[in-house]
Amino acid sequence: MVEPVLTVDNLQVAFAARSIVRNISFQLQPGNVLGIIGESGSGKSVTCLSILGLLKGTTVQGSVQLAGQELIGLNQAQLRQIRGPKIGMILQNPVSFFNPIATIQRQFIETLRSHRSLTDTAARAIATDHLTAVGLTDPQRVLRQFPFQLSGGMLQRVMIAIALSLQPQVLIADEPTTALDVITQMQILGLIKQLQQQTNCALLLITHDLGVIAQLADRVAVMRNGEFVEQTSVEQLFDHPQHPYTRSLLASRLTPHLGARR
Repeated sequence: MVEPVLTVDNLQVAFAARSIVRNISFQLQPGNVLGIIGESGSGKSVTCLSILGLLKGTTVQGSVQLAGQELIGLNQAQLRQIRGPKIGMILQNPVSFFNPIATIQRQFIETLRSHRSLTDTAARAIATDHLTAVGLTDPQRVLRQFPFQLSGGMLQRVMIAIALSLQPQVLIADEPTTALDVITQMQILGLIKQLQQQTNCALLLITHDLGVIAQLADRVAVMRNGEFVEQTSVEQLFDHPQHPYTRSLLASRLTPHLGARR
């Protein structure tokens, strides 16, 4: 049996005295995709940000182990060694990821050199290769440009390239196609799946879109009010949902009508 690369056990997250995430437990094996699905505000992003220690003003309890290493309790300097080379992240808004007054090349190379012993020339070569791998046909031009000169879809591809260039064991994708048009969404989702399979990294996918889950995930955790109400395979989710909330999510794909009950 393949050992899990990421094990989360009884994760609890609270802001002040208010509990936001409760009793979250799951395992993620290399090469597998776990989708976390639920409506906005259910706690999906909070769960993932707490894994990386990116939430300020919170109390996080429980256990998060990456290949046997406990992450809860690490200081920020230690967590910075985890973020990127071991756990990468694709944010739902790529614009917020980039410094608007620095070129893509500067940001890509600085990211690589902060985690790996590379010369500028070697880092530029890696950046060029990964921009090509994500489907950007003129990587040299992209590297020279500033973030505001690129479309949302191109920025998302650059973010994916940066995340995968560090060869993480786990990749967290938080609503990676929310701000994109339908055609670009399909291209980005196919790209994430292809590159994830090539690198055999584990993927934790956060979404409210059942179509994304059907396309990418192996297993699914359904989240409501900060808790998992159901964990199952993708096939079981669509064919035999067990929890009433899961059934209501599936029913929400149908066209709503006036007078329908919540």
